[in-house]
Amino acid sequence: MNNPLAVVVLAAGQGTRMKSNTPKVLHPMCGRPLLGHAIVAAEESEAAHQVVVIRHQRDRVASMVESFAPDVILADQDEIPGTGRAVQCGLEELAKHVEKLEGTVLVTSADVPLLEGATLRELTRIHEESGSAVTVVTTVVEDPTGYGRIIRKDGAVVKIVEHRDATEEERAVKEINAGIYAFDAAFLYDALPNLSADNDQGEIYLTDTIAAALAQGRTSGAFILEDAWQAQGCNDRAQLSELRAEMNRRILLEHMREGVTIVDPGSTWIDVDVEIAPDVTIEPGCVIEGSTFIDSYSHIGPHTTLRSVNVGEGVFAPHCFGFDTDIEPGTLLPPFQQLSARN
Repeated sequence: MNNPLAVVVLAAGQGTRMKSNTPKVLHPMCGRPLLGHAIVAAEESEAAHQVVVIRHQRDRVASMVESFAPDVILADQDEIPGTGRAVQCGLEELAKHVEKLEGTVLVTSADVPLLEGATLRELTRIHEESGSAVTVVTTVVEDPTGYGRIIRKDGAVVKIVEHRDATEEERAVKEINAGIYAFDAAFLYDALPNLSADNDQGEIYLTDTIAAALAQGRTSGAFILEDAWQAQGCNDRAQLSELRAEMNRRILLEHMREGVTIVDPGSTWIDVDVEIAPDVTIEPGCVIEGSTFIDSYSHIGPHTTLRSVNVGEGVFAPHCFGFDTDIEPGTLLPPFQQLSARN
């Protein structure tokens, strides 16, 4: 399997349902903005390039990307709406950085923070082995309201219908579009300029590439994602909370499997970039954030918050708050200490 040519991450959506002056893709979750999780997954796909397409509050999003991942290619979507147009703008910018648009291009969204790089690698493998023009990631859910439906004929994907454009029969379909795709780069580049905005929203839908492939006699495949959380998007703060809780559960599970004792996972919150050595005990009510490192035999909590703290071996820290500091090995901290920033 060849590595993908690029991952195009769509971060152009306005996100008005967040009810916030902060762009949706910049809302934090487990130590990174939503867009940061998407960029990390793109990097882990082992693609040669990552492209982030931005539109709303352009300067704020661009600033975050430039500080988080300086090598990412930034592309600006113009005023023509729709995911199809966003990808077209991304490809046009990508073309300035490569000799030839060929191979596999993956497309993801900035608001699916649980998507994993391993999933993108598997998507690439399935897509390239099938020889399809398009491979769409799908998942099956009990309540498909609001999602695009996967329409099949004799098992093959023949179209994706947005919920607002679907018939009653199509709305009964529970296999949904996850908004994650693999494309033959040359096909995609040629197909996008010919897509129409003749739909309920007046947008250029990326999903119409399925019909374009069919018209050319090409096939469209599907990769059914069993872990539906990886396809779960974030449109409001309630969904953000649900996604944060699930990501935290997975983070805690990984630490426990690596030898960390977490007494009460239900009251413990740990950011994704925290490192904890084996034989550490985390008591209830702890919040561990940022780039914190905790060495072996340390006992943290109960009710301790650490933010970017380097904790030495054998530290005891109950009911403490620390940020941007070091705690020497063997330190026994009295309760209710506030540890100030590094000198």
